[in-house]
Amino acid sequence: MSKTPPELPVELSFQSADLFLNRELSLLEFNRRVLAQALDETVPLLERLKFLCISSSNLDEFFEIRVAGLQQMAELNPLNRGADGMSPAETLAAISTRAHALVAEQYRVFNDVLIPALEREKIRFVRRSEWSAEQDAWLRNYFQNELAPVLSPLGLDPAHPFPRILNKSLNFIVQLSGKDAFGRNTGFAVVQAPRALPRLIQIPRDVAGSGPYDFVFLSSVIHAYVDELFPGMEASGCYQFRLTRNSDLLVDEEEAKDLMEALEGELSQRQWGDIVRLEVAHNCPEQMWQYLMDVAQLTPDDVFQVNGPVNLNRLMAIPDLVDRPDLKYPPFTPRVPKALAGPDLFAAIRERDQLLHHPYDSFAPVVEFLRQAARDPKVLAIKQTLYRTGDKSAIVDALIEAASNGKEVTVVVELRARFDEANNIDLAEQLQDVGAHVVYGVVGYKTHAKMCLVVRREEGGLRQYAHLGTGNYHPRTARMYTDYGLFTADPAICHDVHAVFLQLTSLGKVTKLTRLLQSPFTLAKQVHAKIEREIELAKKGRPAQIIAKMNALVESEMIQALYRASQAGVKIDLIVRGMCSLRPGVKGLSEHITVRSVVGRFLEHHRVYFFANGGEPELYLSSADWMERNLFKRVEVAFPIADRRLRERIVGDLHGYLQDTAQSWFLQADGSYQRAEKVEGKPIQQRLMEE
Repeated sequence: MSKTPPELPVELSFQSADLFLNRELSLLEFNRRVLAQALDETVPLLERLKFLCISSSNLDEFFEIRVAGLQQMAELNPLNRGADGMSPAETLAAISTRAHALVAEQYRVFNDVLIPALEREKIRFVRRSEWSAEQDAWLRNYFQNELAPVLSPLGLDPAHPFPRILNKSLNFIVQLSGKDAFGRNTGFAVVQAPRALPRLIQIPRDVAGSGPYDFVFLSSVIHAYVDELFPGMEASGCYQFRLTRNSDLLVDEEEAKDLMEALEGELSQRQWGDIVRLEVAHNCPEQMWQYLMDVAQLTPDDVFQVNGPVNLNRLMAIPDLVDRPDLKYPPFTPRVPKALAGPDLFAAIRERDQLLHHPYDSFAPVVEFLRQAARDPKVLAIKQTLYRTGDKSAIVDALIEAASNGKEVTVVVELRARFDEANNIDLAEQLQDVGAHVVYGVVGYKTHAKMCLVVRREEGGLRQYAHLGTGNYHPRTARMYTDYGLFTADPAICHDVHAVFLQLTSLGKVTKLTRLLQSPFTLAKQVHAKIEREIELAKKGRPAQIIAKMNALVESEMIQALYRASQAGVKIDLIVRGMCSLRPGVKGLSEHITVRSVVGRFLEHHRVYFFANGGEPELYLSSADWMERNLFKRVEVAFPIADRRLRERIVGDLHGYLQDTAQSWFLQADGSYQRAEKVEGKPIQQRLMEE
């Protein structure tokens, strides 16, 4: 961390653009932190390769959504400026510079660091120049029998215009000499690699010259034998390329009569959005990449020349193909808390609130909660929100079983969960087929809250049980993301959950909630009020502290409130995984604020808000980051942890993050991140696994 905080210029006000970091550049900085894991020699080698792939996949989505949106804004509203004061064009120019540097670093890490390290472990990407005669023969046979029959080379001439290229697909532009059967010599052709083809081909061990794990890129095989696709002609050059397109869906919800139908129509067009990026082989001649650039209607800033496969994310298959447990993270089996391991979860929840901390605690009790509800004759109704669940979801299976058993099942399915739209449409249809009530939330507001409510007939009347979480009802990501989940039978909380479901499924005025904070109505107001309370306590000399953990902090008014709290002397510790627009450590403004990002084996995902409140601490868990969309354009909830035992456990976890130096990166006032100067102790995630 920097030793001396920079000074706040006297003339700056809270509205000054200089007080805010650009959110898009901050997101690129997060991808740098992910890529840094690929260089960390304390991380197992195949896991380092995964981090490289994740950084590549993240960058794809960044261009598909963030850059695409900025390009549209630059055309439609070029004078618009964010809180940081940058126009869309200025932001795009800065992104281009940093993204090119990031991509160059990705390929340096791959070529100069990971490939040699993998080769030392006899995991090889065999170049064409290194193929033995036997490998060449085997690969030629593979090309002729497995690849050539499904490849359709397209010559380019007035009768064969440049083909439409699928988003992020692998393609080759081929330079030809000679004449074809019709006497044509067009000079160029395009070969598109169908997505069904494997991007990595493993050479069998019994082929002479092969090791235990020898792989060849599909692109290398096509390069080697591309001549065979053009009989009688010579391919003097063959270069891979990939186009990235705008993948955001645009649905006019106000005009759509059926949101599902409207989304299904848009999904079919997602692969054909406006082109925002061209990736091309580093040795592609300038004439050819400029031709591709012109066809795609891009500028040189949008072109990325890469020394290796144009889609590094395809390397994610390698760890599954290589049986080397010593090069992977040790297996980890989440625990099932003793209180939730019994046959009657309702009894355990009635006794006291129960907390799950994923992935250290198993997600199985959440699935079992719904299964028991589906089969329990005393259960009358189940209400559930679904944002992301994955295909073949055990959660959906339990809801289907419940509806089939005659329970009143109501599911709020968020069809607009980005890149999960098709899955969610499918599961909505499955639920409707068995008689469940399926609604799509509120027009104009994504339903991002994570809630489940079970209504059960017991002695003395109806009782409600709720599960609230910071993450999705997705068993697979619950093994990879850190999240909290709370089971409770607290009547006040259950009443609030029921009220939110009524808002989502019916019509009516805003219901006053007694325990939950809800976006877009009360969450931002109440968080502001709690920050102001810490300010007043600090002015009176009483203990004042805020600890907040989230994925992103970019909403300008929330940042301004934190600045005011710092100026009043409130100690503020922020744990922000990704984007952060707040400048910490500026003298006179934010010297009492620290911002750290933790990057490790698991994706940090929970949202936690802690307020010291003069010795009577308040703690909330939430589905909401402090972003404009979460606070004002989504349905979110924050729920209090009233049980002192559970609250102390979560606060203990937060202090564990604040003490971590092994996996923490500290945000500097200029927007850069630095590792801790001295690494001490075990990484926080490892400590939590061991505990």
